[in-house]
Amino acid sequence: MMPVEISPELLTRFSRFDRPGMPPPAPDAWAESFSGEDYCRTLKEVGRHPDETLALYLHIPFCPGRCLYCGCNTTVTHNSQRIDSYLDALEREVGMVGDAIGTGRDVLQLHVAGGTPNYLNDAQLTRLVELVSSRFRILPETDASIECDPRRTSAGQLELLHALGFRRVTLGVQDLEPRVQRSIGRIQSIDLVRDVYWMAREIGFDSIGFDLIYGLPEQTAASFQSTLDAVIEMAPDRVACFGYSRGTSLAMHQHAIDIHRLPDDMERQRLFEQAVKSFLASGYVWVGLDTFVLDTDELAIAQDEGRLGHNCIGYTTMKADNTIGLGTGAAGEVHGHCVQNEPNLAIWEAMIERGEFPIARGHLLNPTDRRRREAIGYLICNLELPLELAEGCFDEEYRRLAAYASDGLVDVEDNKLRITPTGRYLLRHLCTEHEAYFAWDRARWHFSRSL
Repeated sequence: MMPVEISPELLTRFSRFDRPGMPPPAPDAWAESFSGEDYCRTLKEVGRHPDETLALYLHIPFCPGRCLYCGCNTTVTHNSQRIDSYLDALEREVGMVGDAIGTGRDVLQLHVAGGTPNYLNDAQLTRLVELVSSRFRILPETDASIECDPRRTSAGQLELLHALGFRRVTLGVQDLEPRVQRSIGRIQSIDLVRDVYWMAREIGFDSIGFDLIYGLPEQTAASFQSTLDAVIEMAPDRVACFGYSRGTSLAMHQHAIDIHRLPDDMERQRLFEQAVKSFLASGYVWVGLDTFVLDTDELAIAQDEGRLGHNCIGYTTMKADNTIGLGTGAAGEVHGHCVQNEPNLAIWEAMIERGEFPIARGHLLNPTDRRRREAIGYLICNLELPLELAEGCFDEEYRRLAAYASDGLVDVEDNKLRITPTGRYLLRHLCTEHEAYFAWDRARWHFSRSL
């Protein structure tokens, strides 16, 4: 890929930090009422269509400590009984969903995230899979994945996860430089990460992924390159390289990170460029926004063949018709409705205890919503936007994107927009810039943290 030239002025326009003077966030798109009763009726509609495929997203909110960069829905606890109580409630929620759609439906995808899912002990992990299997069919071909903290991982735990049917594991690496790790409150040596990685390899997981973060405090070009070199040497199947997202209004603990120790916009951009250059030079393929996979990975093949998909679990080659979110704050899409569970743990548990579906908000996608989502998903997965996908539902956004031709970010052709090699480095920003007046608000078409 050719070197990029992105001006400081352009990066400033795309800045995502919560600095004074930043525009207010977009208003909540889900102001309309959507209750647990509405969700129950929606699930029953799924039950009437047994041919529709299902994916399950399970959220485990617990962590043993707070990482300072984290923006996830998490709860710090050291009480194992607290986790057992959560599993009690989760089992009831799974039962309620199973009663509504029918027991024994096949699961195409199963993803467990958090929080720190592998903070659960062996008995709790076994119970987690069993409570799902009591109402759904987890098949040998189910794409079952789980996120793990290397600091909580052992050979015995990995063997258990593999025996329980998980075939993909993602390790939260973030950065391997000790100074950076101290600044974010997450200490894990390169030897530890390497040991866990090779244990997973020897046990036989089909795919091992790493999560990295650029734009962290104390990160420099030299230190980040050391992390990239160490990761590439291990050769994980997939690497997601996310930018640090500062959102102190919701994650107050992020105030513990000194904003003056963060890379500035140009430095942050150069860090991402380093990652792209390093991975592409090492035989990886750049997938979507910020994921890199080995050229033999099914995602690379699907992107090359124009059949790459995306849902709230991530990039996929077999997107399910319905994604059911289970657990506090879990999001999903069910029979044309985008839904999210109550993110407050106490409220979520109280609703479950009363026998109510713990829905916080939901929205029925209308035909325009669905077309918009198809358009933006096509743009992310294929790096182009056909005019026919935009006409009648995406016209204003299409014009705004076309205006970036003068900045060298898009090429405007007769029947489509195409993201340029330079524009690809800013694709995330092109998809989310000016949310306050862009009409494609994210909540209606996408839940994944990838955006």
